[in-house]
Amino acid sequence: MRWDAWRDLWDRRDDGRAIVEFIVLGIGLLIPLVYLVLVAARVQAGAFSASLAGREAGRAFVTATNDDEAESRARSAAALAFSDFAFDRGTRLDLSCDASPCLRPGGQVTTTASISVQLPLVPDFLAEHVPSSVTVSSTHVSAVDTYVSR
Repeated sequence: MRWDAWRDLWDRRDDGRAIVEFIVLGIGLLIPLVYLVLVAARVQAGAFSASLAGREAGRAFVTATNDDEAESRARSAAALAFSDFAFDRGTRLDLSCDASPCLRPGGQVTTTASISVQLPLVPDFLAEHVPSSVTVSSTHVSAVDTYVSR
């Protein structure tokens, strides 16, 4: 064979490899990146939901007329905030007051909303062996109006 024939044969061996490399590397890097974006979005939604639930529960509590009504209003407001972000399971709301009664003028009510955010696309058999959720919480302190009449 002539030298030109060997060179032509050698040059042809690379034909089409760039496409295969691009596809393999593209998929190999793109799939983990997309999963990372999904996880970050879900955890951020949990953070927004916890923040909203804590704030709205505190606000609903301090605007109630009595302590019994206040707790039910706070829990309803938190449940609504959790459901706005599609968190129906793994949620928790803790309420505490600085003194009794809670709704005394100048009092403070602390609300802590917690969510256990399940990571997306984690199969059940894997979830038994590795952590598959992240807990996100938010604490909000609401002041009872000093000049309100109850």
